[in-house]
Parts: sequence; structure tokens; C-alpha cells
Amino acid sequence: MVPPTVNPVSMAVIEPLLRDQYRLFCESRRIGDEAAAWQALEWEHILSQPYMGAHLASHWHMLRYAIELGDAREAAGQAMRFLLVPLGSLTGRLPAGNNGRARVSAFEPMPMPNALEALIEAARSRESGAARTD
Repeated sequence: MVPPTVNPVSMAVIEPLLRDQYRLFCESRRIGDEAAAWQALEWEHILSQPYMGAHLASHWHMLRYAIELGDAREAAGQAMRFLLVPLGSLTGRLPAGNNGRARVSAFEPMPMPNALEALIEAARSRESGAARTD
């Protein structure tokens, strides 16, 4: 059984982080830093998991990048995950922290990267600070 995503963060907090990760991906791809590009896509995936539309977009971005790189294994894995997202979202069975890559099980929870956790906490703090001043 796959545990649900733990303590989803509000979309108000997540949305700017998703945009930042996609921008990092685009910049890393532009300069040819494949490792940084994949990390940005993985973090985009982790952030997006509780939100079906964003989660689908993260797998779409991974699928397009895998095709661009000519990585058939990754592309096939992303196509399968793209099809699984609605089921996982509707049942709430999404593995927290899973990076979304084809080289890991689509059902296995993974530890949240410490640096990503710090970004989320900083965004939560900014959001709660903004809510108090309104």
C-alpha cells in the first residue's frame, strides 16, 4: 500500500515554487546542465504531487525532456506515470517525496530533499507572514 502524500502544502505556497523550479529547469537545459535540469524537474514533481493538474504537468515536462535527450527508458516511464497520475490523485495514493523518475518505483515514498524542505518552509513562512499583515 502506498501512503498518501503527507501534509500537502497550499497551492498559494506551492505555485511560486513550481514556477521557480520550471525556470531552473529551462535555464539548466539551456546551458546543457542535464543533472541540474533533472533535479529541477524532480523537485517540481515532488511539489506538484498533491495537485493533479500540476502533477500531470510535471510528468509532461519530464516526458518532453526525456524525448529531447533521446532517453527511451525515461520517456516510456514518464508516459506510464502520466497515465497513472489521475488514478493516484483520485485515490489519494501518492508516494510522498517520490522524485517521479523512471529509475525509481512509481509507488515508493522517498525522503524529501533537505534543501527542498527548506524552500517549502521559507515559502510557508512568507505566506503566513503575508496573511498576518493583511
